[in-house]
Amino acid sequence: MIFLTLGPVAHAEIRILGLGDSLMAGYGLPPGDGFPDQLQNALRATGIDAEVVNAGVSGDTSAGGRARLDWALASNPHAVILELGANDGLRGLEPAETRRNLDAILTTLDEKGLPVLLAGMLAPPNLGQEYGAEFEAVFRELAEKHAVLFYPFFLDGVVGDPALNQKDGIHPTREGVAIIVKRIMPRVKELISKSKTAAR
Repeated sequence: MIFLTLGPVAHAEIRILGLGDSLMAGYGLPPGDGFPDQLQNALRATGIDAEVVNAGVSGDTSAGGRARLDWALASNPHAVILELGANDGLRGLEPAETRRNLDAILTTLDEKGLPVLLAGMLAPPNLGQEYGAEFEAVFRELAEKHAVLFYPFFLDGVVGDPALNQKDGIHPTREGVAIIVKRIMPRVKELISKSKTAAR
């Protein structure tokens, strides 16, 4: 299922595109409890007139995100939070493939002059230490290559805690999302600062 919500404010000062998978889409959560909505509310609570566009698609891989990038950019964002790769890891796809897709997305966003916050992901431990290290390196190295803001692990502080995850043990609850928002907020504020600088 595809979600693309623009929020109640049609002309916010800052429009942030959240390009991701089910973690961005808000899988298993009622409307208003997903990451884009909670982030938007948290930003507004600090006096930042922001609109967070939910361009999350449950089950999407980095290849899927790459294929629909132009469609997602139709919302004319000022900045982008890129959260893709979790499903690549769950399916055990080659890290080189994830790298190619994310590299292409970041290249396009750079060409459009859009500041980016890249959210990293860790591979499931059952895939082995070697795969995990190679997979984790994809995000860190691409952040360095493209000189974008980097948040090493999107689920930091939430993963592995039954109280903060739904019954599947993968997707965060409303409370889990709140922790993600709180932890990533400093980086998002940096992203907003970069978007304002780029607009000048």
